[in-house]
Order: sequence, then structure tokens, then C-alpha cells
Amino acid sequence: MALSKVNFNSLNVTPSASKFLAWDGDADALQASDVGGNLKLISTVTISSATAAASFTSGIDSTYKEYIFKWINVHASNDNVNWSVGFRDGSTNFDAPKVTTYFRAKHNEDGSGGELAYLTGRDEAGDTGDQVLNETIGNGGDESVSGTLFLFSPSSTTFVKHFIVNSNGYESDNDTAISFVAGYLNTTTAIDGLQFKFNSGNIDSGVIKMYGVL
Repeated sequence: MALSKVNFNSLNVTPSASKFLAWDGDADALQASDVGGNLKLISTVTISSATAAASFTSGIDSTYKEYIFKWINVHASNDNVNWSVGFRDGSTNFDAPKVTTYFRAKHNEDGSGGELAYLTGRDEAGDTGDQVLNETIGNGGDESVSGTLFLFSPSSTTFVKHFIVNSNGYESDNDTAISFVAGYLNTTTAIDGLQFKFNSGNIDSGVIKMYGVL
């Protein structure tokens, strides 16, 4: 039996940035499939004037097993404030109970005050309040906070929901402080929303993006 030959140059081997070609049972034997590990931008919150909180209340469902949130140069209206997050578990409040751990490394711009410490006052043991992600953020013109939160299987009704955060802030005393926060949302109810805010005052400006991981 003669072999059929295909001109490679006639194949569209990159149907889109997040797809690859795979074999299937169709006549052409090809299909476009998702590339595992790619990020799918779901929504963006852009803040350009005073806003009390940035909330994500849609798009968090069983479509993805992992969601990533990135905040970029978020600026506070008040000085010496804490950046935090709350999680919603089906109600209207962002009060899902958390069990967390928190440690931080910091250093001052004048070369002093290097520190690596576990902060027992920032970990949670079933509390329903907001989880602090960075402390004492300044409100100077060049001061802000940026970071990333990873949330795993938020729609699971079998397991608790794990999350991991790393966030760096320009503190009011001219320290750079990177915080590492991790834990789990101690509920088997699906998580369907997140809210970011400062513990006092407004968010003046910044961008927060939500991605799903294919």
C-alpha cells in the first residue's frame, strides 16, 4: 500500500498561541488542543481613582484547577497600611475560614535593618477576617505593593482549598519587605470570590489580573 505524503509547509502547526496539534479520529486526523500550563487571562481590574476594594466575583469555577492573581503597583491612599485578601465561600461576605502561615524578609534602602522572621501575629487558625499579605505599605508617590496569589481547585467540595502568596511592598519606613503567606481555606464549600483591599483608606491606583491555568 502506498504511503500518503503531506506537505509539512501546508499544515498550520500553531493554530493559536495557546493551542497545539494532536491526533484525533477525524478525516484530517488533527485537532487543536490546549497547551497545559498556559495562562488564560480571565479578567482585569484597573483602578485609577479611590476604590475601597477590588473584588473578583465571577469566573472562579470548575473551569480551571488553578487560578493566579497578580497585583501590579497597587498604591494606597493612607500611609502605613496593610494589604490583605478575603475569600468568599458562597455567601455575600469574603469571610471563609483560613489556616495560614506567614514569614517575611525585609531590608531598608539605607542598608540597615535586614530581617528574616516568622510573624505569629499574622498567621490564622480558623479566623474569618482578611489575611494580611504585606504590612505597613507607604503612600508616597513612588511607594506601592506588587505580588502573586495562587489558588488551587477552588470549586472542590471534597477538599480544603490551598493557596500560596508572595508579595513585595515598599513600606512606610523605606523598607522593602517580601512576604510569604500560605495556607488553606478550611471549608469544603466551593470558593467563588476574592477581595483585595487595604485595612484603612482606599486603593488609589493599580492593576489586578486574574488568570486560569490550562
